[in-house]
Amino acid sequence: MKILIILPNWLGDAVMTTPAIELLALHYPNARFTFVGSFVSIEALKHHPLCEKAIVDETKKASSRMIATYKLAKELGEFHLAISFRNQIHASLLLRLTSTVICIARSSWHSKLLLSHTPTIQTNQHLVKQYAQLAMINSDNYRGEIGPLKLYIKPLSFERPTLGINAGATYGSAKRWYPEKFAQVAAEYSEQYDIIIFGGPSEVEMSQEIEENLIKLGVSNYTNLAGETNIEELCANIGGCSFFVTNDSGPMHIAAAYQVPTIAIFGPTRYKETSQWMNEKGAIVRKEMECSPCMKRECPLGHHECMKLIDAPEVVAAIKALKLELKT
Repeated sequence: MKILIILPNWLGDAVMTTPAIELLALHYPNARFTFVGSFVSIEALKHHPLCEKAIVDETKKASSRMIATYKLAKELGEFHLAISFRNQIHASLLLRLTSTVICIARSSWHSKLLLSHTPTIQTNQHLVKQYAQLAMINSDNYRGEIGPLKLYIKPLSFERPTLGINAGATYGSAKRWYPEKFAQVAAEYSEQYDIIIFGGPSEVEMSQEIEENLIKLGVSNYTNLAGETNIEELCANIGGCSFFVTNDSGPMHIAAAYQVPTIAIFGPTRYKETSQWMNEKGAIVRKEMECSPCMKRECPLGHHECMKLIDAPEVVAAIKALKLELKT
């Protein structure tokens, strides 16, 4: 059974679709997937054993996105089932233009106009549940079961216990805790753990701040990988960590996919909808604020207290509460 899946653009959102994809594989035993999505989402999910094709959607770069979408649809051809996890008009149009009969996307004016199945999915629940309900809307025997996140990139095996630090968050500065505080947490565990600093190409400067603060604190057993890894390497490195401290971000969801014990620091976002899914050793540190969740890229009030009020000892306490078997 040929199934077309349009993935979300954001890395974390793409990882959160993986339980839905596993449900499709379970309910359609002969499933063969074609993934279409952003570069980062394709790089993370193209390793699925049932993936036949993985195509980066570059129609946005074309002089006419409508024409580019039409050409991509004709290149893809017809499927038995097509699902868009991206609520966007060109995604709906792409599904329609493949001539696939059963096309599923969240209810919107464009999906209702173009597609066969457009359910209204409640948004006041975890995004993983939303994706699973969307994927299973045409399955009569679905009973609501949802598994953990799943990535098929093999994790690394480090010689020594390793703490991963991720201070970045692509969405915006409002989601970011502070480099000096990340360094304070890392320094607390530097005798037992080697430290890896993670970050994307736009987060190199921030990661260098962590590095500078670690040096000031007398810590030398760190590796700064910010801007140095592709998506596959990022997943493999995070998957090999003994535990992980991170902002609400794509790497946070990668850590959950590998069941890496994780402390996630949340500020302006809806933690009940985007926290780690089914990570047995995952915990959140956040402050309840009258102004949160504001969902803004930058603090609209200019004080950023949802992050400023979280201090390093509070995060260390959360790590201790996980009762990890810390190496001595």
